[in-house]
Amino acid sequence: MKDEKCNLSSCFLCKHCIPEWKEVVAAKKKTIQFKKGELLFKEGQKVNGIFFLYSGAAKVHKQWVGEKELIIRFTREGDILGHRGLAAGELYPVSATALVESKACFITNSFLETTLKADHGFTYRLLQFYTTELQKAEMRMRNLALMEVNARIAETILEIQEVFGRNSDGYITVPVTRQDIASYSGSTYETVFKFFKTLTASKTISVLGKSIRINNEKKLQMIIANAK
Repeated sequence: MKDEKCNLSSCFLCKHCIPEWKEVVAAKKKTIQFKKGELLFKEGQKVNGIFFLYSGAAKVHKQWVGEKELIIRFTREGDILGHRGLAAGELYPVSATALVESKACFITNSFLETTLKADHGFTYRLLQFYTTELQKAEMRMRNLALMEVNARIAETILEIQEVFGRNSDGYITVPVTRQDIASYSGSTYETVFKFFKTLTASKTISVLGKSIRINNEKKLQMIIANAK
């Protein structure tokens, strides 16, 4: 990873802090570039601070039973990474890995604390973020426990499109592997592969390598609705 410059306007911190604070942010933060597949931070690593994704995309994941991985969420430009570590104590409880070449602004815990004390508006925005993340996590746990597997995979495809958007050809902008879809939906690679064959045969989705295009959102939504 290497240090890069940032425009002081794109990440969550710069968007929501008061204008007068940006000069302090510029002096204190570090903007780091990560290659595809590179860790931003690792589960069990000492917490040094918090990351604000400036560009690119990443997955937040955790070791599960045995060698299995559970993906907690997918993130895009403007999102926060490493905030779970601030509440968990000295060690990060999850890992974050870049899905494509990405940049993230990093600030230390001490500077974050100073920012929260100096800028109540930013503190409120961060509290809103935590609240939204908690609500999403509670819903995900409910779905993992109660929703049947094909519905979870269908919902994952729709969520990935919502997070990353589509390119000019209609494909989700960030290619996501079948294994990552399995890790997010609480299923297996084999189950995802089999269900994808069914979805492509019915032309509900199109697949080009790791890229996915949703052709029939209503069909995916129907699969989810019928499983509830």
